Amino acid sequence: MIKSLLIANRGEIACRIIRTARAMGVRTVAVYSDADANALHVRMADEAVHIGPSPARESYLIGEKIIAAAKATGAEAIHPGYGFLSENAEFAQAVLDAGLVWVGPKPSSITAMGLKDAAKKLMADAGVPVTPGYMGENQDPAFLAEQAASIGYPVLIKAVAGGGGKGMRKVDAAADFADALASCQREAAASFGNDHVLIEKYILSPRHIEVQIFGDTHGNIVHLFERDCSLQRRHQKVIEEAPAPGMDEETREALCAAAVRAGQAVDYVGAGTIEFIADGSEGLRADRIWFMEMNTRLQVEHPVTEAITGVDLVEWQLRVASGEPLPLRQEDLTINGWAMEARLYAEDPATGFLPSTGKLDVLLLPMSSRVDTGIEEGSEVSPFYDPMIAKVIVHAGQREEAIDDLRYELSKLGVWPVKTNAGFLHRLLGDTDFERGDVDTGLIERRGEALMANPLPPATELTAAAAQLEDEPAVPHALAGFRLNRAPDTRRALRVNGQRVEYEADARADGYFASHFEPFDGGAALLMVHEGTTMIVAPDRTDGAAGGAAGDGDILSPMPGKVIAVEVAAGDTVAKGQKLLTLEAMKMEHSLTAPFDGVVAELNAEAGAQVQVEALLVRIEAAE
Repeated sequence: MIKSLLIANRGEIACRIIRTARAMGVRTVAVYSDADANALHVRMADEAVHIGPSPARESYLIGEKIIAAAKATGAEAIHPGYGFLSENAEFAQAVLDAGLVWVGPKPSSITAMGLKDAAKKLMADAGVPVTPGYMGENQDPAFLAEQAASIGYPVLIKAVAGGGGKGMRKVDAAADFADALASCQREAAASFGNDHVLIEKYILSPRHIEVQIFGDTHGNIVHLFERDCSLQRRHQKVIEEAPAPGMDEETREALCAAAVRAGQAVDYVGAGTIEFIADGSEGLRADRIWFMEMNTRLQVEHPVTEAITGVDLVEWQLRVASGEPLPLRQEDLTINGWAMEARLYAEDPATGFLPSTGKLDVLLLPMSSRVDTGIEEGSEVSPFYDPMIAKVIVHAGQREEAIDDLRYELSKLGVWPVKTNAGFLHRLLGDTDFERGDVDTGLIERRGEALMANPLPPATELTAAAAQLEDEPAVPHALAGFRLNRAPDTRRALRVNGQRVEYEADARADGYFASHFEPFDGGAALLMVHEGTTMIVAPDRTDGAAGGAAGDGDILSPMPGKVIAVEVAAGDTVAKGQKLLTLEAMKMEHSLTAPFDGVVAELNAEAGAQVQVEALLVRIEAAE
């Protein structure tokens, strides 16, 4: 068994690996950048090594520094986690060449499955069904446009080296193809150093279903059943579950057998995931499920598989990397109950899910379910890395119970002042179609603003908040606000996130209420969590109202980033929704648009410029 392990990663996954390694008696070594000097994974490990500046390309993505850290600390093995160098075949080979153990698949397997076009050809040869599309070497834009037309719109442009939703664009019409291709290639080049793309048919009622497989060095490969990851925002998974709703045993058997064949085709060792796309328009059927890609690493959503199988996948990784056979045979693996995972991100749904960075002054995480996280109260959400705060995982006997349990956990989850998607996740779990298992990857987009907006709490909850703040009964005495020949005045007001909110006092607040309250600012205010949305509630003061917000036409940078394209000039007339500029941050492109019809009165941005959060980029004056 491996005695010492270096984790070539950070945050949540580094902490998760350390927990299992510690339970197995394995010594751990962490690596960290400037931004992570005080990070939780650094303090959890037995030893930690500084590897460079905050940008990942100067620290976590430099394999030589990581290998040097392993040698300097006497670590026998390197676990890459997910992201960063986890699917880099050259790094895996360098680890082996250095005489270290690589906790992952063979470099040849990573290479075989690393490029989506080559992987699909390999899978077709192995008898694994693949989606129709173009996977060739010709990257001429005009030729690719012809291929898209031949396949038939809508199509999906995908970076061949892509992952995590980056380098991917859906195109509905030929007129949009050129712009989408250019944007996809830029993002792919920035994220993966490779701008090659493939084009495939876009399935109109797609479900994203994946199968966890595991191989050892003795020729054994098993599957650990399927997960459904159809709830996605811009191709990024937000809620995952296992097993997949609506999956019958016959379809499951065919799907999982195909996944095992895929692993055998590349002599797979370790944890891997075979991702499939299913046409769910007529329910799940084996002849309507096609191979998309393989992730040659541990997945973010692996805890739901662990929950239904009782297997610790990181423990299996360490045992297989040590040369041991798989701990269980296929016939020993069964599905027990239902598991769901929600990804809590530091992002603001109200601003198009732009990342929200800063210090976590308040972090209230669930105590009755599994929570995988790499941060704690007082930690900083950095602009340099993925903005995921935590994963909340529940396990229940039935799907309906799992939904209820996860909604409950999210309803009590509080984060301040960083914005999160917890309220969005809470509303998503309560969606009627999701509750009955009628899901596909377009559900979030179809629901639109109904999921994005954070509604104010009802009068019942505001009344309860007022009672806690004023230390008086929830509803004032019957004569309060009394006027001769008029009904008592029960209108009240509070400050919610600095804004005055009027409401009708509600007698029902005297009993049970759904929101969670915590004292804030020395008791002068309350931190209120209502259905996953965190807000600060204070008494209404007429003498200290917060300052006004920036003008409606002021387009401010939502985060630190780089301007990569400017679409307008000073004096231009613009229409509501028209793209003004494109900002790149956290390896993703974000389009900023005009809030209304008007004229560009001020332009303070140019392509290539670095901008700070809340920098005024454009000012739009309303058309007269």
